[in-house]
Amino acid sequence: MTNCNNNSQKQTPVPKNWDASQIDSLRGNVAIVTGGSSGIGFQTALVLACHGAHVVVACPQELRMRQAEERIRDAAVAQVKGDSVEYMKLDLSDLHSVRAFAKKYLKTHSRLDLLVNNAGIMGISYDLTADGIERQFATNYLGHFALTHYLLGILQ
Repeated sequence: MTNCNNNSQKQTPVPKNWDASQIDSLRGNVAIVTGGSSGIGFQTALVLACHGAHVVVACPQELRMRQAEERIRDAAVAQVKGDSVEYMKLDLSDLHSVRAFAKKYLKTHSRLDLLVNNAGIMGISYDLTADGIERQFATNYLGHFALTHYLLGILQ
């Protein structure tokens, strides 16, 4: 029986005083962050961009995303002197949107180093998607599963 507390691989402990300033340069790396218009997703996209990564922020609401994109771009340009963020529309509750996003991404990008499956919803009333799937489950699980599946071949 496997003991989860007895991992045979050595793990490097995270220093107690670690913060994002200790991240090495991410220049040349490409990341996708779902749900990057607010909260943890926004902060993740911001930190990645400020460390030089090209960040694709994926979100279904264009207005909110354009506002977040501008804030991230301004901070990243000031810090790393580069234009390192772009917006691509993605509705994780709609499997057609997920497929279209992946297809467009694969057509316009040659690499993917980091996929941050962050987006999520909760506390909504029961609702089915056009695919007949409960919306929270479709968004929080199936959408990310499908997105990862479609991009797995390019994820380096």
